Amino acid sequence: MARLAQTAGLTEVQQEILATVRDFVDKEIIPVATQLEHKDEYPTQIVEGLKELGLFGLMIPEEYGGLGESLLTYALCVEEIARGWMSVSGIINTHFIVAYMLKQHGTQEQKDTFLPRMALGEVRGAFSMSEPALGSDVSAITSKGVKDGDEYVLNGQKMWLTNGGTSSLVAVLCRSDEGHPEGTAPHKSMTTFLVEKEPGFGEVRPGLTIPGKIDKMGYKGVDTTELVMDGLRIPANRVLGGTTGRGFYQMMDGVEVGRVNVAARGCGVAQRAFELGVSYAQQRHTFGKPIAQHQAIQFKLAEMATKVEAAHAMMVNAARKKDSGERNDLEAGMAKYLASEYCKEVVEDAFRIHGGYGFSKEYEIERLYREAPMLLIGEGTAEIQKMIIGRRLLEEYRFQG
Repeated sequence: MARLAQTAGLTEVQQEILATVRDFVDKEIIPVATQLEHKDEYPTQIVEGLKELGLFGLMIPEEYGGLGESLLTYALCVEEIARGWMSVSGIINTHFIVAYMLKQHGTQEQKDTFLPRMALGEVRGAFSMSEPALGSDVSAITSKGVKDGDEYVLNGQKMWLTNGGTSSLVAVLCRSDEGHPEGTAPHKSMTTFLVEKEPGFGEVRPGLTIPGKIDKMGYKGVDTTELVMDGLRIPANRVLGGTTGRGFYQMMDGVEVGRVNVAARGCGVAQRAFELGVSYAQQRHTFGKPIAQHQAIQFKLAEMATKVEAAHAMMVNAARKKDSGERNDLEAGMAKYLASEYCKEVVEDAFRIHGGYGFSKEYEIERLYREAPMLLIGEGTAEIQKMIIGRRLLEEYRFQG
């Protein structure tokens, strides 16, 4: 992989960070990933290693004890980690979405309270928008926060929380009609609440229950859960930013970071699939020669490598656009869409190269084949990305007739 997915213009510090992460992935993640994944076991030792490397504070400003690095650095680290095991990248992704939302939108008291501990990995974040009947229609949220004196009372059921059990801070999006008259657009009557809880399952604080892990086809190890609020009381100072009605915009800002992350995960998984495919093709012999010498396989490898390179370039572009302070929903949508689709295709091609052995759990490609589909729906489906891309293109290329 010496020539694929290289990134021009990195600083020495960025190169050192990536080299350290790559070494950690090769030594600490790849050798144990498949075993832990088959057991659906949380990678505690790997997470402790990430804490020691300072990765939980990678994008948190130095004044709060973090490394103060860019979204690009973070995305490239995620790419490396996903190359080892995609589930591990999910553990830090939701954490960083919450940290980013706090950094961008939190009150000074909220930043001072949470960011230093998040930088150390002592407080780990999760965020929650989706609900059981919601799908991609965020405006149809039914979970509600109602003002009661100096508190808000939250009720409702949320779905698909990555880190739902292991997190200790969850950013939860709810409706909050207080101060927003009837007829207000749904997205203007949503608020993000910062919910502190104990890690674990069951009733993790009065009024808040994490029922248990959802059993998934892939993306194992990391805990994906529901969240049930029944009379959950939250102090008013735990409204993100201190003002109600801003939750939708705060969440969408965080999701743009998340979409770059999902693109980076797609790049990492696709890179690993290419590595496995090109290696196996040189070891497996048919008709008297390695299958890599058959033209059909060479064509397949060429297509796979081109997709890896193209997805990486778009992911880097989206990250750099966000780092520049510019709007990047178009670039993030394109990168997420392309990288997830190409990841699925590259993984399937590597699976085909392995032939019957690809169907065996003894081979790593079997795990990747089950993991890739999650990227097609995480942080918005392909159809949602196309809607975002299409609308932004029409804004940019408005007909002047």
